[in-house]
Amino acid sequence: MPLDRVVTIEAKMASKRDFFEDPEVQRILMERGFRVHITSMGSRGIATQDVAGYDVVFPSGQPAADLITDKRAAAGRPALTYRPFVSPIVLGTYREYAETLRDVKIASPQPGQGADPLYYTLDMAKFLRLAEDGTRWDDLDVERRRVQNGNKILAQTSDICESNSGGTYLGLVSFVWHKNEAPSTEKQADQYASAIKKLLIAQGLPGSERAETYLSVDGKSIAPISVIYEHQFLAHQIRYEATHGKPDNERVLLYPSTRFVTEPQLVALTDDGERLGELVLKDPELQQRAMELGFRVRDATSDSTSEQLAAFLKDRGIQVPVTSADDTKAVLPSLPLLERMIKAVGDCPELPGEAK
Repeated sequence: MPLDRVVTIEAKMASKRDFFEDPEVQRILMERGFRVHITSMGSRGIATQDVAGYDVVFPSGQPAADLITDKRAAAGRPALTYRPFVSPIVLGTYREYAETLRDVKIASPQPGQGADPLYYTLDMAKFLRLAEDGTRWDDLDVERRRVQNGNKILAQTSDICESNSGGTYLGLVSFVWHKNEAPSTEKQADQYASAIKKLLIAQGLPGSERAETYLSVDGKSIAPISVIYEHQFLAHQIRYEATHGKPDNERVLLYPSTRFVTEPQLVALTDDGERLGELVLKDPELQQRAMELGFRVRDATSDSTSEQLAAFLKDRGIQVPVTSADDTKAVLPSLPLLERMIKAVGDCPELPGEAK
């Protein structure tokens, strides 16, 4: 397509920018007349800073998107949102660590996977009690010592003050720790935040992108367990299988027994942004590519996630994660209360453009 007919979209994006940075996605968009220029920042930064001059913003989860759309609605400038795919919050780890948790009955393989399962269910309440007690890997009473690690057992997150995954994991931890209840008042939110702070601050200084660390050569020595999105793991497995002819059996996922599925929303701020949103939501080639990048793609004709991903993984000899209707689903606090808890737990500085 002639360059003078290509529209450049100015976008602010968090971790889901990996979709738009994919060369194949860029090729498809160029054929449709779009080039996307991305400014990267955390989801909370996107939500609280000025979006003037941008066509779209794409925080990684619903809370930040709601913050943006609520502000625009209050200002008389409503924005359309598009939800092309979803991705559960998961804990990425390594086989010997998952099997150690299995030995102490805190993790169990998902059914039907054979001798080398890629997916485990993690008893979140038991896991958090290990963190509460300050238990170290070397403290676990196991017959077979699979790991030698004197560090405390915990899950590393991206920066709670900046990232959707960090803030969402905070909400998930609070929900589990308080017997499947979300706070409904500011007083409760303050109490809940205080109660879980020690479960989260012991992790040290969190990195900006946990998935990059987890998938790196040195990931195991840096953080045995990392909070990531399911699509990041599946995209790695798809790439690994394409290169090596088999899955990466060293890296595995822990699915919290209490689940939370993130719903990233592309918020269109201009007419060109709306055109891009419609394309990402409905274009068959873009939907196919999103699935190849590990996302659970929404069917444009329904409100459910497509089963195509399961078939795609099976065709490549990659195990398919199991979800059950019986799983407890975490409920996050209302947006103002979640923001209050994030600031309390993370001791977050005021973000540029944020009201004091």
